[in-house]
Amino acid sequence: MTLSTPRKDPAALSEGEKAVVEAVQAALPQSIADLGGLVRIPSVSWSAFDPAEVQRSAEAVVGLLSGTGFFESVDILRAPTPSGELGQPAVLATRPARGDAPTVLLYAHHDVQPPGRDEDWDTPPFEPTVRGDRLYGRGAADDKAGVMAHVAAVRAFVETGGTESDLGVVVFIEGEEEFGSASFGAFLEQNRDRLAADVIVVADSDNWDTSTPSLTVSLRGNVTFRLTVSTLGHASHSGMYGGAAPDAMLAAARLIDSFYDADGAVAVEGLTAHPMEVPELSEEHFSTDAALLDGVTPVGTGPVLERLWAKPALTVTGIDAPDVVNASNTLLPSVSIRVSCRVAPGQDAQDAFEALAAHIRSHAPFGAHTEITEVSTGQPFLVDTSGWAVALAEQTMADAWGASPKEVGVGGSIPFIADLVRAFPEAQILVTGVEDPDTRAHSPNESLHLGVFKRAITTEALLLHRLAAGARG
Repeated sequence: MTLSTPRKDPAALSEGEKAVVEAVQAALPQSIADLGGLVRIPSVSWSAFDPAEVQRSAEAVVGLLSGTGFFESVDILRAPTPSGELGQPAVLATRPARGDAPTVLLYAHHDVQPPGRDEDWDTPPFEPTVRGDRLYGRGAADDKAGVMAHVAAVRAFVETGGTESDLGVVVFIEGEEEFGSASFGAFLEQNRDRLAADVIVVADSDNWDTSTPSLTVSLRGNVTFRLTVSTLGHASHSGMYGGAAPDAMLAAARLIDSFYDADGAVAVEGLTAHPMEVPELSEEHFSTDAALLDGVTPVGTGPVLERLWAKPALTVTGIDAPDVVNASNTLLPSVSIRVSCRVAPGQDAQDAFEALAAHIRSHAPFGAHTEITEVSTGQPFLVDTSGWAVALAEQTMADAWGASPKEVGVGGSIPFIADLVRAFPEAQILVTGVEDPDTRAHSPNESLHLGVFKRAITTEALLLHRLAAGARG
């Protein structure tokens, strides 16, 4: 799906645009150093981790944005979650537009995933480490590089006369995206006037490779829940009752197996796919990117990227059961599993949940009792690519990268984008990013390609310059 957008030769850039590119290059060492400072803060927003570190991260972001000298206000704000508790601290910086100039909202998040086991990392997860052309550390890419792309782009914009423009700029740096964005909806309602924008840039996706940019035009939604399968009133001796009494693990395993067909494709009636033209990607290439072990084959049918972008996926991401060390010779009365479903674009997430719940009720083996709790849903997203902002963004990517961008789908989910669409239905949304296939976001040894980082900053800085100049395609 390579675009036919014509490339501008760098020599064809205006003098002002050349100055923007040079400003990004000159400030790159400082941008990398500032990113390293953010990575050192273990801002894990999950409930089991220290919330003081998320607050410290928010304060660091305030310092970076205030230091640009561009914004009229930079604040740390919190909004309530559906349970009534306050969510994690977000940062909101605003510089209102003048006259009828457009406003652009720049989004990223400063919270990160848990690091996992230190022994799985080649370097300490919260000690930013440059090896070759990559910066390693938790959050180095997802999404503190997105935060710094915004900061560095604004710096370059200011350096090249942006303070004299009428362009409105809002920066919203969320503090709990990795923990489900529970307060996002309330935050939008409380700050609707300050967040309103004509163009919204969400810097939380990836690129085709380290030399080819991407604009994300579709995202799968998600449904997650805890499923408890029970068959016995209490644990029973496996020798005395095994072979006749169905234990909960057997029932859970049979139920999980019913989620899939013989090819490993999702076999839940009511989960839909979305027709989508996708670029070619060989199974061999995919197997390498996904780190499949020798002899392990991909699951599902159809083009690989269609499976990743346009079809549903079901994964069991956790099981509550005795570990091997503490296992005794008993039949388990109850087992709980965490189910994660990626919902194809075009399907309502609640409809997908209801299809899953109906499947579970009708496929529970041996009359097993099932209970579904802790349900969370997020809507999929399809970008309207006909707007002027998409054309402008793609041309700007081509100029900054020296390569025509690809319009891509992403198998992951950014559920809050649906909230943005509801709150600001007239805004044009651009989903960009600083990641690449080797980033390993959420995994040990997460890293950022520094060349991608530079080109992402350059793209955004040029976009601000062109928006300020009134370039709408």
